[in-house]
Amino acid sequence: MREENTKLSRFLSMILRHHPEVIGIELDSHGWADIDRLIEGVNRSGKYIDRDLLEKIVAEDKKQRYSISPDKKCVRANQGHSVHVDVELSEERPPDILYHGTAEKYVDSIEKKGLLPRGRLYVHLSRDRETAISVGRRHGSPIVYRIDSQRMYLDGISFYRSENDVWLVKYVPFEYMIME
Repeated sequence: MREENTKLSRFLSMILRHHPEVIGIELDSHGWADIDRLIEGVNRSGKYIDRDLLEKIVAEDKKQRYSISPDKKCVRANQGHSVHVDVELSEERPPDILYHGTAEKYVDSIEKKGLLPRGRLYVHLSRDRETAISVGRRHGSPIVYRIDSQRMYLDGISFYRSENDVWLVKYVPFEYMIME
């Protein structure tokens, strides 16, 4: 993705996950934004987007952050919201092991409290260590935790999988975690 499209994608992520009011739009209860209103709002903000560019960003996003509704009228972020929306996740049995990447500076807090969603609705977990390292690197020197997700699930903790294959959980107690 070209650099200006990457910047626009990050702006869309901020709008669709955290601050739709910045461009004067609202998300519905499931996180969907009307595409025409989104385009108008983004363009009013001084950035430029049209339907073709939006569809290109959605299609080319390596992390598959976005979905366009079947009727092509709405767009939403697949996960990572801090605003309260129901992105219609179904509970699923997770793989035996999942991973969480974070920064070294958060280790003390994690060892005391486990993994908390902080300002988001869920804790994000990945299927592979490499993705977790990449996520952790965004916040500083990366640390990866291996999560015994199968034991968590058998102990009654609910897991959800987003459309872009990110595993989500409300909380990970430290007893299920091993630093790699």
